[in-house]
Amino acid sequence: MSNLKAIKRENTSSGSNNKLRSEGLIPAILYGGKEANKNISIEKKDIKNLIHSDTFLSKVLELDIDGKKERVIPREVAFNVVSEEPIHIDFMRIVLGKKIILEIPVKFINHPDSPGLKRGGVLNIVRRKVELKCPAENIPDEIIIDLAGTDIGTSIKISSVKLPENVIPTITDRDFVIATVASPTVMKEPEKPAEGDAAAEGAEGETPIEGAEAAAKDGEGAKKDDKTKEGADKKPDEKKPAEKKPAEKK
Repeated sequence: MSNLKAIKRENTSSGSNNKLRSEGLIPAILYGGKEANKNISIEKKDIKNLIHSDTFLSKVLELDIDGKKERVIPREVAFNVVSEEPIHIDFMRIVLGKKIILEIPVKFINHPDSPGLKRGGVLNIVRRKVELKCPAENIPDEIIIDLAGTDIGTSIKISSVKLPENVIPTITDRDFVIATVASPTVMKEPEKPAEGDAAAEGAEGETPIEGAEAAAKDGEGAKKDDKTKEGADKKPDEKKPAEKKPAEKK
């Protein structure tokens, strides 16, 4: 369990928070349980490596706030959209006896001991994290899956994974797949023609681009000539004698 020193902060204005960040601190909040929320800050250098780990949002930490220690779990991290630096963290108190829903990362071990992978098989990971309901006092850092003995065609389901006591998946209506050992897929490159064949193909194959453009222009010219000829062949309409209107009856 990692221990972090936290400092109370009274001022929560954006100006005050920006000043903290410029001093190497990350504003944070601690909530949950029966106690009131606390506005705190954490040294960035103390937590920067933890933030970028896959297990950060499921990792139990111990905060030391003015000498009082509290077990917490990070629930959310906000990052600057430009610098991608952490700018705020939400921590939740761990209350004994309560259950927490967390996404726990999956870790695969003993790759060399898998006959399927040895024969060129591929580990196809379907879920890199599994959502679990965990007691506050028994939160696993990761789910370990042993690949020893797995062959091509093996399907690793949640039922085959040993979970800590009282830890259960939130999906209970089916035995879902976490990973499979799949057959190798090798893409063959198309055979390259010999130089002589390439030359012959250029001579007998499709018209080169320049030739195609010239042919297209000739075609356009021919169409224009045809239209001109059509215009020349057409004679002006002969004028028909005006029809005499019948005399009106008086």
